[in-house]
Amino acid sequence: MENQMARRQFLKTVGAGMLAGAGVEFVGAPSAVAQTATSYPSVPKTPRLFSGCCAYTYRHEFENGSLTLETFIEKAVELRLDGVDMTVYYMKSTAPGYIENLRYLGYKHGVPFSGAGCGASMVQADAAKRADVLTQIKKWVDVTDRLGAPHLRVFAGKQPAGTTLAQATTWVVDTMKSACDYSGKKGITLGLEDHVGVSQSADVCLEIMHRVNSPYAGINIDISHFAPSPTQDSYAQIAACVPFASHTHIRNTFDDGSLIDMDRVWKMFADAGYKGYMSYEGEELNKAGVPSQIAQIQQLCKKYSSV
Repeated sequence: MENQMARRQFLKTVGAGMLAGAGVEFVGAPSAVAQTATSYPSVPKTPRLFSGCCAYTYRHEFENGSLTLETFIEKAVELRLDGVDMTVYYMKSTAPGYIENLRYLGYKHGVPFSGAGCGASMVQADAAKRADVLTQIKKWVDVTDRLGAPHLRVFAGKQPAGTTLAQATTWVVDTMKSACDYSGKKGITLGLEDHVGVSQSADVCLEIMHRVNSPYAGINIDISHFAPSPTQDSYAQIAACVPFASHTHIRNTFDDGSLIDMDRVWKMFADAGYKGYMSYEGEELNKAGVPSQIAQIQQLCKKYSSV
């Protein structure tokens, strides 16, 4: 929540005009993005960076049955992680008792849940489908609440053929507003991932945040996904979105395969006073030892964090 308050102050201070000057172009109506963000108390810009890992990193192991969310929690202890993201794809059910047992195991092992991730995509041209997606998000907000986690990752989705980017963005805004109204009552933040599709650019992500205008809306920044534009490379887009970061997904290459300057990225988050998890989402096998990318995340968190 502290980081979300800080990003609100960021918007109030710099305004849409400065964002546009930095190469961030809003695709919606100018009147919508010119509104002043709600004022929230400022917080210290002291960075607090924690190492994490998404369950999706071990997706092949989950799929072949050699790993469960219960043993993933134990794996987190072995890897000396500060927390884990409980991707809902690998939950056996949402029945009473199962979710609560995961929460209990996390507590007994000293492994906080940085959040959960669902696959709901908000870009739907059909109003009935958008309503169904909102229902899905509310369901997973309830599950996240039962887990005792503070954050749920959601997707925008791919732009349907025959529609405009402005239309698709508005569908995301409308759905996310209603979803945040619901999640906020439970103290849960929704993090929009910059994933393949509508939200793969900083300009769209920032417009969505500005128009949703909720302290319970954030960007789940996957540092590998931002597509370079004529005015902004991937690093500039990461930096533009850091004040809105509610969670991160980390890997050491961009989507085009080029290496990411991880030290440069960590400095961006530290300079912005980010407080949260730097969660590895790569591809690993369940074997002994700490994967090199997790080790690097842990080293960088120690280098740039106050804890």
